[in-house]
Amino acid sequence: MIDKKDVEYVAWLARLELSEEEKERFTRQLDNVLEHAQKIKSLEVGEVEPTSHVLPLKNIMRDDEIKPSLSQEEALCNAPRREGGHFVVPRII
Repeated sequence: MIDKKDVEYVAWLARLELSEEEKERFTRQLDNVLEHAQKIKSLEVGEVEPTSHVLPLKNIMRDDEIKPSLSQEEALCNAPRREGGHFVVPRII
């Protein structure tokens, strides 16, 4: 299905320099990949329901709950610089 010229063309597009041995190896490997894709393409999947994941997953996130938080002073206590109750950070422009 794929020949050495195809591998050379793809290598040229990717700006890769391949040895003759690599070209032969990649030709065989890519041919195997395309052969496998043909097998998958030939499967009858008309009766298979579409899924977004192969396993039945449920939302594993916890419920939002209001809990006590740090005070502004506690949150800023280790800040290297602060001003007016806020962190001071370097300008990034």
